[in-house]
Amino acid sequence: MRKPKAITDDTFEVELKQAGKPVLVDFWAEWCGPCKMIRPILEEIAEERAEALAILKLDVDANPCWAMEHGVMGIPTLLLFKDGEVVERINGYLPKPKFLARLEPHLN
Repeated sequence: MRKPKAITDDTFEVELKQAGKPVLVDFWAEWCGPCKMIRPILEEIAEERAEALAILKLDVDANPCWAMEHGVMGIPTLLLFKDGEVVERINGYLPKPKFLARLEPHLN
């Protein structure tokens, strides 16, 4: 089973460049209730859309640099990168169908 991959501030750029497909970055923290609610949805999507999408998780408490760089003010915030550019921003929890509706237009 494929799962979202944990990254750090140090590995953020490398992971984006190496993915070769759109990358969804989940900015989260362990204490965040909505972050825990979205976790199983992201795990399902990571498995179902593995060929079209990479999912990365960045703990903002341990790795604040990229969160600040991208203006993440609340969590969960999910940024979809395509060719290194943010093409979609999702703030907060969404049910899976609404979440996928936001992602699908950007997937190959």
